[in-house]
Amino acid sequence: MTRFPKYIRIQRQRRILSMRMKVPPQVQQFRKPLDRNVAIQAFRFAAQYRPESKVEKAARLEAIAAAKAEGKAAPASKNYSVKFGLDAVTSLVESKKAKLVLIAHDVDPIELVVWLPALCHKMNVPYAIVKSKSRLGQLVHMKTATAVAFTSVREEDKPEFARLIEAVNAPIPEP
Repeated sequence: MTRFPKYIRIQRQRRILSMRMKVPPQVQQFRKPLDRNVAIQAFRFAAQYRPESKVEKAARLEAIAAAKAEGKAAPASKNYSVKFGLDAVTSLVESKKAKLVLIAHDVDPIELVVWLPALCHKMNVPYAIVKSKSRLGQLVHMKTATAVAFTSVREEDKPEFARLIEAVNAPIPEP
């Protein structure tokens, strides 16, 4: 008889336990992430609002320094990017500054984010549960991210953003 490593036994025990137990609705919603097509649409849209990387930031600061050296006014532009991290997203939702929240479905322990959909619902902020915290992390130049929030959207992207929110809020058909 083969003796499996402890982490495999724990994975199997957890899976059997989750199949046999009744799961509360707050936890169950994390097992049904956003539809694949809508998720692709959301990630494509979010890719336009990625925070700047270290290289991009260095280039921007050099351009500002060069403009100052020539005596010109520094180009000012509003920073349109997604905000990430559980603390930042929570404060944005509480202050009603978040326009859309994307939450990872595979956060462990689940207690870290299980309350976030209820908070979003209370504050009338649309939210979606998406697959893979690593995909959210790639979006913001990190390994993983538990939650991402949109705070503002460019004028030219508002119709597309409205369609995305409409798709996220659409009721899920039951099989």
